[in-house]
Amino acid sequence: MYLSRFLSLHALWVTVSSVMQHYPSVWGHYDVCKTQIYTEEGKIWDYMACQPEARDMIKYVKVTLDPPDITCGDPPETFCAMGNPYMCNNECDATTNELAHPPELMFDLEGRHPSTFWQSTTWKDYPKPLQVNITLSWNKTIELTDNIVITFESGRPDQMILEKSLDYGRTWQPYQYYATDCLDAFHMDPKSVKDLSQHTVLEIICTEEYSTGYMTNSKIIHFEIKDRFAFFAGPRLHNMASLYGQLDTTKKLRDFFTITDLRIRLLRPATGEIYVDEQHLARYFYAISDIRVYGRCKCNLHATGCKEENKKLFCECEHNTTGPDCGKCKKNYQGRPWSPGSYLPIPKGTANICIPSISSIGNCNCNPFGSVHDRCNDTGFCECKEGTSGTKCDKCLLGYIWHSLGCQPNVCDKELLQCQNGGTCLKNMRCQCPPAYTGILCEKLKCERDPGGCSQNSGNMAVSHGPLLPLTALLGVTGLFIF
Repeated sequence: MYLSRFLSLHALWVTVSSVMQHYPSVWGHYDVCKTQIYTEEGKIWDYMACQPEARDMIKYVKVTLDPPDITCGDPPETFCAMGNPYMCNNECDATTNELAHPPELMFDLEGRHPSTFWQSTTWKDYPKPLQVNITLSWNKTIELTDNIVITFESGRPDQMILEKSLDYGRTWQPYQYYATDCLDAFHMDPKSVKDLSQHTVLEIICTEEYSTGYMTNSKIIHFEIKDRFAFFAGPRLHNMASLYGQLDTTKKLRDFFTITDLRIRLLRPATGEIYVDEQHLARYFYAISDIRVYGRCKCNLHATGCKEENKKLFCECEHNTTGPDCGKCKKNYQGRPWSPGSYLPIPKGTANICIPSISSIGNCNCNPFGSVHDRCNDTGFCECKEGTSGTKCDKCLLGYIWHSLGCQPNVCDKELLQCQNGGTCLKNMRCQCPPAYTGILCEKLKCERDPGGCSQNSGNMAVSHGPLLPLTALLGVTGLFIF
């Protein structure tokens, strides 16, 4: 009884372990484009939807500023410590490394240390607005997978807009507005992401949550990607399959999280008060120590890899697709209109591979003896005859051998179908029998076919090498030939 219970518990543990090992696939990670499976026809490719792994996209970004001379230090100038108008002995000097604050320090790889940051000129031209456009470009379509996080070394701006582009900066649309007073700055009622729902997740809002001036922990601004995911995947993102299903069926939702460029529009620096202190304008400026953008190369579910060449990102396309985003079929593979892969059905999705064009079908070179047809079928593959495998149907499966007319079952071999009674297997095609024996495997005495019968010594010239097989068993071997 105890053994039975132990075995039952062990079986349950194995089952649970197996489920847990495969549970992430239920989420739909889509980290494999194809796999080989075994069928009656041999090994074939099973294609699946696939996408690259999410990564820190700041490593590949190009940054531009408008106006281009907005960075402090040329000429050198002094500025006040954050929140203290009476400590104005800090210096910005572009000619000295220790005192320079160039744009690349917004996302330098120095451990993202807060002492390194980009800084603008001070608001010395007040009341003229101090405004800056910071454009982040990838020259590649990106799918966001985590919150956009901007860390200010100065106070967070009183007014700011985060914008996105889907056409490499030709047109822009707002992602989110930030202000200390949304109604005054943008004529919008303040909202937070928590006020949204599945039906309003694409609404562009103005938030006052991140725009306080010099308060404690007031350096970070978020654009909440994960909070929007949570409307579909649950608060802990435990149901990613539901999110992927929504992304697959709702194009506007998918496009919402897709960008080629981001633009941070800084419209008014942090003042910490209603009025600007015109006696201490050196206290007003912008400074950013870190920007984080996590996402993946958009490859239309046709690639798991994305590589950088000449400072540009390219998808490593599968499924007979090509282009920076795997956005078109390869030459000679336009047998049907290109289509992106599909997240559905979960967890493998649908690859929607490109298939050969009709004009090129007579070319992918199917072996005329090993394939049913001398050209590919409508999926772009050779259709192999029984016992044949390989992309061109030019190889034989185990138990078959290539004859002049293709793969035929082995008549004999050194393991299963051995020639008997001293017979020798010739090229797997036939048994060369001793004079007294005949049959496919030399299993019969010749005299059995003689009306006079067999003499007592008629088989002495040969030695038996194994038990005789019934004739019905021998004839059950598909396609055997009698020589």
